[in-house]
Amino acid sequence: MLDAARADGAVLACYVLDPRLEGSAGPRRLQFLYDSLRELSDGLDGRLLVTRGRPGVRIPALVKEIGAISVHVSADFSPFGVRRDAAVREALGDVPLEESGSPYLVSPGRVTKADGTPYKVFTPYYAAWRERGWRAPAKTGPKSAQWIDPADVGGGVDVPAGDAELDPPAGETAARKAWKRFVSSSLDDYAEDRDRPDRDGTSRMSAHLKFGTIHPRTMAADLGGGKGAQAYLRELAFRDFYAGVLYEWPGSARWNWNTSFDRIEVDDDRDAKRRFGVWKAGRTGFPIVDAGMRQLAQTGFMHNRVRMIAASFLVKDLHLPWQWGARWFLEQLTDGDIASNQHGWQWAAGCGTDAAPYFRVFNPTTQGKKFDPDGAYVQRWVPEFGDPDYPEPMVDHAEERVEALRRYQQIGTAT
Repeated sequence: MLDAARADGAVLACYVLDPRLEGSAGPRRLQFLYDSLRELSDGLDGRLLVTRGRPGVRIPALVKEIGAISVHVSADFSPFGVRRDAAVREALGDVPLEESGSPYLVSPGRVTKADGTPYKVFTPYYAAWRERGWRAPAKTGPKSAQWIDPADVGGGVDVPAGDAELDPPAGETAARKAWKRFVSSSLDDYAEDRDRPDRDGTSRMSAHLKFGTIHPRTMAADLGGGKGAQAYLRELAFRDFYAGVLYEWPGSARWNWNTSFDRIEVDDDRDAKRRFGVWKAGRTGFPIVDAGMRQLAQTGFMHNRVRMIAASFLVKDLHLPWQWGARWFLEQLTDGDIASNQHGWQWAAGCGTDAAPYFRVFNPTTQGKKFDPDGAYVQRWVPEFGDPDYPEPMVDHAEERVEALRRYQQIGTAT
């Protein structure tokens, strides 16, 4: 993006704090954003203008004030981002809004079938995605442009402070350090360790990818042909795939991608809301589920394997709408990404692309034994497990599995 922008002359680096997004993000996600903005500003010697308001109002006002001949942004393919950028483009009139790059290895819409239609299944998408490839990391930096001093521009605001303890810490410096540490110490074993919440086997880069403090092209450049590296590359492909699915089917941010699931019976009465509260509090009586929910509440992160277990429990043991769980995750997760979150939940519920077969109902007890065999993860987050104060299982898993299958079979998922 900076490469394209600097070709048009002096550059004003700007970030617009949109009140709509500030109002919908949890405190940890906001602090990650704020901390990242402060570090970026420091890296540019203070030459970052942070302003607040609707981008469709603030950007045209800044363009007029400094006489800009173009506006350059990283393309946003989420439903909200597409609408926002369309409004900015319309408000700019004759001044072009240039989408110079995106936060993905391969942007949505660029990997299609031979007939030009989007992929609905990950495996063939992945093959085409790899064949298409991507550019090398950008080589621009703080000295790559002639910067306009934001002190000469009106409308700047201070970046808010926060007091949450972030893990991982925000900013590009932290991102690069964390990535380098992961590559040197954990990448080789990633294929085996990534499903083990009791081990430090994942990169914890999801929040950095969400906020752009590191670009996936930077990460892909460090991935060789080893088993662990290729397993990691596949996860980056999933991120691109889900972004593409959401771009092509924007309604899937809220509704079932597979509309046949609109007919499934879910519980949403007063008792359902009570059970939802028990799940959120990590008091279900199923240790691996409770450990994940408490890790989420206390840190803003949950191990991906445990996310799948907790999601399966909500939709197939408690029979609650997947949207309830997806909304809670987005409120709590520092790395909350609309595409990955919503479609990860739909995978668990069976109503998305490449969804788990309807008959796959995770047994939280056997999942815990398999992926946390020594109980280290549970002991960390549920220290009272085994004591009289720990609750009994809130449901009988075997019975609820039968009930879940009954509901799925009612809508014809077996055919």
